Amino acid sequence: MRRAPIASVNQEPIDAPSDTYAALRIPNFRRYLLALFTLTLGIQIQGTVVGWQIYDLTHDPLALGIVGLAEALPAISMSLFAGHVADSHDRRRIALWALSLLVICSLGLWWLAHPAPIGDLALAAPARVRAIYAVIVLSGLARAFLQPARQALSAELVPRTLYSNAITWRTGSWQLAAVLGPALGGGLYALGGTTLGYAVDAVLMTFAVGALFSVRHRSPVREVTDEPILSSITGGLRFVLGEPLLLSALTLDLFSVLFGGAIALLPVFAAEILHTGPSGLGLLRAAPAVGAVITSIALTRWPPFAHTGRNLLIAVTGFGACTILFGLSRSLWLSLGALALAGAFDMVSVVIRSLMLQIRTPEALLGRVSSVNQIFIGSSNEIGSFESGLTARWWGAVTAVVVGGVATLVVVATVAWRVPSLRRLKQLVK
Repeated sequence: MRRAPIASVNQEPIDAPSDTYAALRIPNFRRYLLALFTLTLGIQIQGTVVGWQIYDLTHDPLALGIVGLAEALPAISMSLFAGHVADSHDRRRIALWALSLLVICSLGLWWLAHPAPIGDLALAAPARVRAIYAVIVLSGLARAFLQPARQALSAELVPRTLYSNAITWRTGSWQLAAVLGPALGGGLYALGGTTLGYAVDAVLMTFAVGALFSVRHRSPVREVTDEPILSSITGGLRFVLGEPLLLSALTLDLFSVLFGGAIALLPVFAAEILHTGPSGLGLLRAAPAVGAVITSIALTRWPPFAHTGRNLLIAVTGFGACTILFGLSRSLWLSLGALALAGAFDMVSVVIRSLMLQIRTPEALLGRVSSVNQIFIGSSNEIGSFESGLTARWWGAVTAVVVGGVATLVVVATVAWRVPSLRRLKQLVK
């Protein structure tokens, strides 16, 4: 259905590309960041509590990997269609519906946390674990639609000249929530168990819905075409396959996250290797984001775009090396330092890839290309969690993490050798 044209903030003249706070001066973008921050905070608390609860119920590292798989499968299967929906409907409205479903999932986990969630019938551990997996599947479905809609929406809220600044603030806000969320989740679990953790998660998710609802924006009208729906759904994938630089950047991050995903095994390291409790797990989960937040502050003043390709390769190499260091560490402080450095390197990689995606993608394709990005990057976190859990069962947690770090270095070397144009990529933005 056609909609009346709506004035977009992209039409507002803002002649301040060198202003560190330029994107923050746009009210709708500030509200968007508030929604993103509270959403991420809730997701991080939920992830910490779910991980500790599942491991406490099963004592099986593979069970932690299945959490990632339960979220990734619906996200992957629905991602391309979700991108099509984001490019053909109001992106803010889609994000609101998806966020509302995440609130329901948080309430479901809170309900299952009670000793007898079904009347007076107490669930046995296996049944409770299966019920948690079912909620995670529904959560993955919601996030499949949320990710392309909210990422494309962020590009509508700022003028093109501020993309770099907005991406840095957006990523920094996400990382700040990722610092606070795991530590808060671990503390809440230690203080009041799963019930308190999931209750705070549900409140934060609800607040995110309110913040996004306050964004006064509707997606601009797009031309109605006779393109078949299947062709539209795969349009983002065709675009990415036709952009060698973008494809190589996404592939680089895909395999580095897939092989270098130590986060899923943190409950094992916290309980059996570093001998710390839920609070220690929260610190470990927060450490990568600490490094990322510090780096994001630096990137607002010194963006890594003078030698873009070289910096991207260096960043992913550093991420792999820090993953190996974490796997070999037996000291909590050394482990925290390795994870913080890994987060710093990852932040550089994320900013470069995100800006490359927004600059090289036409606005009408942003939702579909973001959905491809979600398959490459977002879901690789969950698939990487499953891979980590599976290899940890085979070889042990330490060997699984070290081998994953080595595999990441092999991926970097392969991409640098096979895609010389990425090595030579200089200035991404003027």
